[in-house]
Amino acid sequence: MSEPRPARPRVGHIQFLNCLPIYWGLVRAGTLLDVELTKDTPDNLNDMLVRGDLDIGAISLVEYLRHADDLVVLPDIAVGSDGPVLSVNLVSQVPLAELDGRRVALGSTSRTSVLLARRWLEEVHGVRPEYFTCPPELSTMLLEADAAVLIGDAALRATYEAPRRGLAVHDLGQAWRDWSGLPMVFAVWAARREYAEEHPGLVKDVHQAFVSSRDDALAHVEEIATAASRWEVFDPATLATYFRTLDFSLGARQVDGLREFARRVGIPVEPRFADV
Repeated sequence: MSEPRPARPRVGHIQFLNCLPIYWGLVRAGTLLDVELTKDTPDNLNDMLVRGDLDIGAISLVEYLRHADDLVVLPDIAVGSDGPVLSVNLVSQVPLAELDGRRVALGSTSRTSVLLARRWLEEVHGVRPEYFTCPPELSTMLLEADAAVLIGDAALRATYEAPRRGLAVHDLGQAWRDWSGLPMVFAVWAARREYAEEHPGLVKDVHQAFVSSRDDALAHVEEIATAASRWEVFDPATLATYFRTLDFSLGARQVDGLREFARRVGIPVEPRFADV
């Protein structure tokens, strides 16, 4: 009697525009037939992977660092930037030097970015605001706070709309690049360590699917941007610029940036990579 086939890998995918190119590539290649895909916000996907409700998925960098004993990183692919990122920002109604002791709203879908913002404000600008967490809706956040930290689609909208409202937008990808001299990795793809040990071939297949999807998408940015603009508030040129701004790689410089972020936030971890 033959061995039973393993279940399809349970894979998490970030339901933000920043991962749309990768999803487009997965659809185009037909890879979605080979996985059980869950699309959700970063915070929910973090929790699902940590709990073991997913086998493989994107996970915020800080959550990977906090649970590194249980996870292995898939090499060569991440979500980050080497300079501006456009969709991770701090929007302020006052100069940053005036935020000491004042309220700053932290978007509830973000973990890595809010930690980056806190350390950057404290160590670069010398301020210690009063923080609180709330849903990521800029207008509502600024009714109760002097500044707000946003990620994803809400942050991308703020990049273009907030200046017209007299608000200052501070791109946290650029802030990290200026502060550290290194790229910022906001999320990595990781597998549960036990799953990777028990199913190395499946992890290798999923990793190859995501890398191939990334490469295919980056060769068709204009096409993806045009298609996405039919459903999004952004025009094709804006989306194409955004997709090209994002850094989906995880090479030596990106890993150095990861290590430096881990050191600066007090979670020094040497990443362990899946054998793919």
